[in-house]
Amino acid sequence: MKISVLGCGRWGSFIAWYLARRGFEVTSWGPEEDFSYQILKQTGRNEYVVLDENIRLTCDLAKAVKSAEVIVISISSQGLRGFMKKVMHYHVKDKVFVLCMKGIEDHTGKRLSEIMVESGVDPQKIAVWVGPGHIQSFVKGIPNCMVIDSESESLKRRLADSFGSDLIRFYYGEDLIGTEIGAAAKNVMGIAAGALDVLCPPLKGPLMARGAREVSRLIKAMGGDPLSAYGLAHLGDYETTLFSPYSHNRAYGESIAKGETFTKLAEGVMTSKAMKYLGEKYGVELPITDAVCSVCFGEGDGETRCRNAIATLFSRPTVSEWEE
Repeated sequence: MKISVLGCGRWGSFIAWYLARRGFEVTSWGPEEDFSYQILKQTGRNEYVVLDENIRLTCDLAKAVKSAEVIVISISSQGLRGFMKKVMHYHVKDKVFVLCMKGIEDHTGKRLSEIMVESGVDPQKIAVWVGPGHIQSFVKGIPNCMVIDSESESLKRRLADSFGSDLIRFYYGEDLIGTEIGAAAKNVMGIAAGALDVLCPPLKGPLMARGAREVSRLIKAMGGDPLSAYGLAHLGDYETTLFSPYSHNRAYGESIAKGETFTKLAEGVMTSKAMKYLGEKYGVELPITDAVCSVCFGEGDGETRCRNAIATLFSRPTVSEWEE
C-alpha cells in the first residue's frame, strides 16, 4: 500500500513514522514555507520523531497526491476546505482519503467528512482515524486504542486491519456522525478541564459525566447514536485530553485561567464556536460548550471569564440528572 501523509506537523509526522514502521511505502508532504517541513528537511527529525529513512519527504503536492493509493490528511481542521481545493486539482477519483484530525468547521457546523464530500470526494472513499493517544507516549512504546470509521464497511475494516499493531489497537467505528462529533467535542471539554485544573479541580469529575451527556444529546439530534459519546472517540479520549500534560486543549484552558498566552494549536477553541452553532441549529442545550465558548471569545481577563462561566453553570435551574 502506497500512502501519502499530507501535513507534517505533530500528528502528521507521527503518522508517517508509524505507517513506515508498519512496512508501508510512505511519502510525507508539507508546504515548503512551513516550519514543520523545514525542520524535518534540515535535521531529519522534530521534537516528536526521527524521520524514518524510508519515508520520502516532499513539498511537491502533486507528487504526493499522484503517488499514493491512500491519502492521510493531518492539518488544522479549519483549513480543510481550502486545502481540498488544491488537492482536487489532481486526479483523485480512485484515491482513499483518511482524515486524522478532529474538528468541526466553525462557520458552517460541517463535519470534516461532509467537507470532503462537498469537495467532490466519494463518501465511500472517506474514513476518519480518531481516538486517544499522545505521540510522546506512542514513541516510547506505550500502547493505546483508536478507532477508524467510514460510511464504507469494507473500507474501515481494511484500514483498521492493515494499520493495527501492538502499539495501536484499532476498533471499527459504527457511527460516523457520532465518531466525528465526539472526537471534535472532547477538545472542548479539554479546555474546560484545563481551566478547572487551575480554579476547581474537583469539578473535573462532574465535567466528565455532564460533558459526555451533553455531547450525546447533540449526536442524537444530528441523527447519530447517542451512545457514541461513550466510545473511544469521545469519553475514551478523556484521559489524554482532560488530564494529560501533553494535551494542547487542556493546556490552553489552563493558560486562560492563569492569564497566560498559549501559542500552540488548540482545536477546541474553534470547535466550541462550531458546536454552539450546532446546538442552536438543532435546538439542543449545550451549557458546557456555551461556557467554554464564552471563555474563549469573551471579553475581560481570563480568570474572570472562567469564574463567570462556572457561576453561570451553577445558576442553571435544577433538573433531573438524565433530563438534560
